[in-house]
Amino acid sequence: MKLDPQIPRSVWDAALAQKPAALQQDWCYGEALKGVGADVRRVGIVDAGTLIGLAQFTTRKIAGVVSLAVCTRGPVWLEPVSENQAKTAYALFKSAMGLSWPRVTLATPDESQPLGVKGRRRVMTGYSTVLLDLTQTLDSLRAGLDGKWRNRLNTAEKAGFKVQENSTKTAQYRWLLETEEGQREARGYRATPATLVPAFAELKADRNSLLILRADEGKSKLAAMLFLVHGCAATYHMGWSSEAGRRAGAHNRLLWESLARLKERGVRQLDLGGVNTVSGAGIARFKLGTGGRLVTLGGTYF
Repeated sequence: MKLDPQIPRSVWDAALAQKPAALQQDWCYGEALKGVGADVRRVGIVDAGTLIGLAQFTTRKIAGVVSLAVCTRGPVWLEPVSENQAKTAYALFKSAMGLSWPRVTLATPDESQPLGVKGRRRVMTGYSTVLLDLTQTLDSLRAGLDGKWRNRLNTAEKAGFKVQENSTKTAQYRWLLETEEGQREARGYRATPATLVPAFAELKADRNSLLILRADEGKSKLAAMLFLVHGCAATYHMGWSSEAGRRAGAHNRLLWESLARLKERGVRQLDLGGVNTVSGAGIARFKLGTGGRLVTLGGTYF
């Protein structure tokens, strides 16, 4: 087995057009991170001449001394792999990053029971998210909704507000980015910089890389949702709702209507993002109400 640090974007993108993967392992997401100062490194995992996996790392210095490389929600296995293959790949990562000593390499596999980590130290517990399988028909997806969630959707569909796709020209959705930044400041939470979105879209050079749905009542905006499309997967990235939008169930309708549009774009899996049943119980209930699969990853390994 060997790691290829020279894998081209065309090969990376072609692989993830067939294999659903987390946003953090998308090539353009990595390039967008570079635009906000991150150091990003990539390797292809090759065994017997076959590309079996991809791994994208972000690196930084801790206290100006220790070199840290982190593979978030990766590696992405493109082929079925054995315990020994995965274990060998993890062992090779440290030297492949080209980091100076002392160095630490961490991986957060995108699996509940990851291969290859036996004998490694788990330094963080697993992240939880909700994944929605979009290879299902819309009828099956609707049947899978929680009863209360479906009732709220039914009510929202009968309401008078309109749902439309917002333009993906940056100037036309800047209001949503600015609103999201304001929400973060007001609520005191941290998230990916909003400036990452236009950078990601520009690097993709494909208008279908963003899906922005907006609910309007007359000339007033009620709510909006923004999704990033990467390969054959998509990730819910941000949303906003006014008080009137919450009363009208606008987010239920926006999310539901996004599913058909994402399916039309060839998306097979929608990642609804992290769930926290303690501090974010309401959001967690909303995401779980879609009938998606709750996944808790194995954790971060040293």
